[in-house]
Amino acid sequence: MISRLFLFLLLAGVACAQNVVHYTATNANVKYLFAAAEPVARLKSGDILDTNTLDCFGNAIKKPGDTLSMAKGDNPLAGPFYVEGAEPGDTLVVKILDLQVDGDTGVGAFAPGFGAINETNYTPMLHAPLPEKVWIYPINHADNTATFKALDSDFSVKIPMHPFFGCIGVAPANGEARSSIVPAEFGGNMDSPEASVGNTVYFPVNVKGGLLYLGDGHAAMGDGEIAGTAIEVPLKARVQLSVIKGRTIAWPQFENEDAIMTVGAYRPVDDCVRIAMTELVKWIHQEYGLSELDAYELLSKVGKIHLNEMVDPNYVVVASIEKKYLPKKVR
Repeated sequence: MISRLFLFLLLAGVACAQNVVHYTATNANVKYLFAAAEPVARLKSGDILDTNTLDCFGNAIKKPGDTLSMAKGDNPLAGPFYVEGAEPGDTLVVKILDLQVDGDTGVGAFAPGFGAINETNYTPMLHAPLPEKVWIYPINHADNTATFKALDSDFSVKIPMHPFFGCIGVAPANGEARSSIVPAEFGGNMDSPEASVGNTVYFPVNVKGGLLYLGDGHAAMGDGEIAGTAIEVPLKARVQLSVIKGRTIAWPQFENEDAIMTVGAYRPVDDCVRIAMTELVKWIHQEYGLSELDAYELLSKVGKIHLNEMVDPNYVVVASIEKKYLPKKVR
């Protein structure tokens, strides 16, 4: 009885010691740039952040007949969140603890000039742009699905939900300010389903405090996000933020119990693959002890590539390897 009481008090003490910072994002306080800006909240390493995020349209589109012109901007961001002790050369760690779709509908949309298999500014064509279209997805929280309803027929189908951050990133290096539609070395609009519960994201710290931004919630998304949107939803999020001092990385990384993953964001898509695979070789060499050439050879046999999106100003690929193929970590 005494030992049980001691264990209860110990766990209660740990829970009390876990600081939770609460924040509410609104259309009045969101940002549209990844940049150095006045923090909206300050956290200590190890603190938990509870926040909401708006969808990529600022929660403006709710029903059939709503149009894209109702959105004030693209990908409104909650943040930035300052983490004490984070300095350039460190790694900011974001452990995603919980993500919940915050509403009963999601949105899919097609915008003229934006998509993977139609004309864009970078891929001009002579034919007229395809017309704007908006799809509304009813959300069923009980069975964790969103329903696709065809606009031109009576077909419908349920899609399992896998909530994740479309936008998650930090302030860029060298004083840059980057649009919330851009993915790059700082993270940003990576549209990575890997940014989901159970995964940890690592970011290079480029400015003091790291300055983390979150937004662009997705309920589900196909590889490539080819029509330009996922099932766009607001989210309720809980993440834990911490700092690894002196661990320097160049690009975002993901990790879970089963795999390590690296991000490449650029155009053309083959350069995305080169960036992601090069970063994965470096990670295996530095922290698992294999030579770079052995890591290169191993990835040629068991490495995986996920095409996250090919519609944004930079395309995004995530390369990964399951930990069962790796030796024990050496650092």
